[in-house]
Amino acid sequence: MKAFFVHTYVLTKRSIVVLLRNPLTILPNLFISVFFLFVYTGGLSGIAQLPQFEGADYLSFILPVSIVSAAIGGAGGAGQELVRDLESGYFARLLQTPVTRLAIVLGPIIAGMLQLLVQTSLILGLAFLLGLQVEAGLGGVLVLLLFAVGWGLAFAGYSVTVALKAKNAQAAQAGTLIFFPLLFLSTTFVPLELIEAGWLRTAAVINPTTYLLEGMRSVLIDGWVWQPLVTGFLVVGAACVVTISLSVISARRAFSRE
Repeated sequence: MKAFFVHTYVLTKRSIVVLLRNPLTILPNLFISVFFLFVYTGGLSGIAQLPQFEGADYLSFILPVSIVSAAIGGAGGAGQELVRDLESGYFARLLQTPVTRLAIVLGPIIAGMLQLLVQTSLILGLAFLLGLQVEAGLGGVLVLLLFAVGWGLAFAGYSVTVALKAKNAQAAQAGTLIFFPLLFLSTTFVPLELIEAGWLRTAAVINPTTYLLEGMRSVLIDGWVWQPLVTGFLVVGAACVVTISLSVISARRAFSRE
């Protein structure tokens, strides 16, 4: 067990060092997240006057979209790093050492979570400069960070699974695009009550991203309302279990073929 933690620490540290040597790689994803925050707050804030928003500030409503976007883009780097190791031969060399196999997968995932935590903190700081008010206080901010890290962990598991199966940077990157339809086929810009198209409303109801967004919005807008929080954490937890399990299965198969 001690060896597992040591190996995970060493490989996580390596992934962080690689990231710090190429800090510009996080800028495109951070730019997109900030784009969501500025453009949609400026362009759509007027619809917050509708009764369905119940007086909520549109900045508080759209902020979770920016955070989820950061989670998707930031955690996807875990899969990309594995692809680079596979293509360079470093992955094969690792398998010839006594390093714990699970640590090879967890190292990039944990580094991606730390990167995501920094990105989310920067986005929240910017939102506070724009006048963000969190009804649930400091505890609500911590809940937002937990949601972001949890969703990023789920996405990192998916990204690693795709990377281990595809073993190709372009294919791995294309596989992550599924999460952008999930983001937009939800209550991204308006509450569920304002979605008039039946198929789109149905898609939003069955879309797990909807419950993630609603959980985050509850602490921003309503304070401590437990139903959306519990539902949101259950959805995120289930997604983490599924995707991390798939990544472990894919890793075992990849190890057996090497």
